[in-house]
Amino acid sequence: MKVLVTGATGNLGGAVVEALKANNVEVKAGARNPDKLNPGTESVRFDYLDTATFSAALEGVQGIFLQAPSMDPTAPEIMKPFIDAAQTAGIQQVVLNSALGVDANEEAPLRKVERILIDSDLSYTVLRPNFFMENFSKGFIAPMIAQADAFFLAADDAKTSFISVEDIAAVAATAFAEGLTGKAYNLTGPRALNRTEAAALISKAAGKIITYQAIPEEVMLQGARDNGMPEGAVQYLAVLYQAVRNGWTEATTSDVEQVLGRTPIRFEEFALKNSNAWK
Repeated sequence: MKVLVTGATGNLGGAVVEALKANNVEVKAGARNPDKLNPGTESVRFDYLDTATFSAALEGVQGIFLQAPSMDPTAPEIMKPFIDAAQTAGIQQVVLNSALGVDANEEAPLRKVERILIDSDLSYTVLRPNFFMENFSKGFIAPMIAQADAFFLAADDAKTSFISVEDIAAVAATAFAEGLTGKAYNLTGPRALNRTEAAALISKAAGKIITYQAIPEEVMLQGARDNGMPEGAVQYLAVLYQAVRNGWTEATTSDVEQVLGRTPIRFEEFALKNSNAWK
């Protein structure tokens, strides 16, 4: 099987490319800017908003790792034409990256994407991961730490069972390698931490003090606007952190262990492995 990985230049997409290769699965990496991809990987330009890219992306592949554009409330509308094209092309399996808890809200954009896929004739696997550990090392929190040795979020002291993209990618690769279809997996780390606890573990790994400061929601949202985030994504961000403050990201599951036969990566392990990101 050859698998098209959408969003291959992102943190998760890149991890999925490597995990598939480690499982001896052929990869075609899809991205809006394929020049940013590792030249040793077959790549193709892919953009949900440009249907002319669909044919080349789907050519010669039997599986798709499907990711929505980040925090885009229009994801169902812009992804449906590609899911339809995948069905027409006879794709054998689609692994969709969704998000923990969306199945509790039929109006959530990613739940609507899940429904489009589930209601199609495609064989599917749905992954619902919690917040990524890598948000601290490579994602949107990393620049805050670099600038201020601190990060600022409207999360209060709520806990989250953060998960590493390496575990999500390993589950995705196993789903393709073992043909795990018609299933949904809720993916979390092994325990829940509040952000003060996460900051303490990052501090220990980095060898310097890094702190977390809880801020009001509107301050966080205005900061996102000031950094150029579109208003639709700003409102998406608000919903995410309302879920955090309501305690909806605290639960842990055994799904990673069920698929991989091992416990998920602990935050301590992640912090030590990525300590150079904060030095």
